Parts: sequence; C-alpha cells; structure tokens
Amino acid sequence: MRTRKKKWSAGELENNPRILRDEKEYDGRLAEFFGNSKLVHLEIGCGKGRFIIETSRRHPEINFVAVERDETILATAARRAEENAAGSLVFILADVNDGLDFIKPSEISRLYINFCDPWSRKKKWAKRRLTHDTFLELYEKLKIPEIFFKTDNRILFESSLESFSRKGWLVKNISLDLHASNLPENIMTEYEEKFSAHGPIYRLEAEPRKLHII
Repeated sequence: MRTRKKKWSAGELENNPRILRDEKEYDGRLAEFFGNSKLVHLEIGCGKGRFIIETSRRHPEINFVAVERDETILATAARRAEENAAGSLVFILADVNDGLDFIKPSEISRLYINFCDPWSRKKKWAKRRLTHDTFLELYEKLKIPEIFFKTDNRILFESSLESFSRKGWLVKNISLDLHASNLPENIMTEYEEKFSAHGPIYRLEAEPRKLHII
C-alpha cells in the first residue's frame, strides 16, 4: 500500500539537512561524509524513524544511516529526527532491491532489519525477502559483520533461520517472544508497538561465519 503524499514532504526532502540527496555526498564514502572514525550502523526500511532516532540518541558513539524507499515516509522520519534532536543520523532515499551500491565493503559494522515485508502470500515472492539467500550474499559481499533482525511474522522468521543456516551464518540470541525475554535494550519501532499485542515478536542476531575464519 502506498503512503498518501503530504504537501510538505517535497520541501522536507529538499531542505532537511539529514537527507542525503546528492549521491556524490555518500556514494562509497559514508565514513568520510561523517568526518570521524566512528562505526557506522545501517537500518534498511526505517519507516517513520522511531527506532533509528532513539537508537542514535542512546548511542552518540555510533554513526547511523537509515534507508527508506517511500519518499513521504522518509520525509516524516527525517523531520522527526530534527525535531527530536537525533544523534549522528542521516537518511537515504533508496530501494534495497536495486542494490546497495552506495556502500563499500567493510563500511557498515551492523545492519538492522526490522519488520520488513514478509512476502509470504506466494512462494515465488520468497526471493524478495531481505533475509533471502541472494540478500545474504549481498551483505557478505559488503562484509557486514552482523545483522539484528526482528519480525512478527513466523513464516518469515522460520524462512530466515533456514536461509542463515543454508548460507553458513552463525545465529545467536534467538528469541521467540522478545517482549517476554531478558534481552537488553529493545527499542521498539512504530509497527512493533502497534502490533506486539497481537502476537510474539521474533528476534535474532546473525554473523557470516567466513568473517570469523582466520
């Protein structure tokens, strides 16, 4: 479902300093753009930004990049970031299905995938999942050392476990009911807060084994 466009979103996209509009600003040089040696964490599909804004506020020692493909949603997230004094956080309008060519290998130290589209209605759609084998190969190519993944969709979670296993990733800190677990510092997304009452939230962390082989 497409988001209804807001009259102010075009101006926000053009003028918000947290939105990287010119590819020359960030293409393959995110670390250089931030102008420091801090680690860079990336969220794909940031939605309206609640998770990544609060995470950036709690962790000033990290640079954050949030990617969103919907212009209006991205504009909303960026406006909220400015209003809520987010930390070192910038936004990029992009669709991960087109690749992550603006990231160079070893540039991202953690990837967040929160409540992505499960693509569960048809089997042929499975390859669109952000934890499908082809995406895991992309993350490996970019040498992303860890993924933090959350979903409320059991089909997606189980298929993700299968994909991580099939590609030889190390999976840890698995939770089949995140809100009833003892895992620390769970920052909820807007979606998570709204729908967690309807069922459990599944979570895991994953690392490509080949990055740990010396």
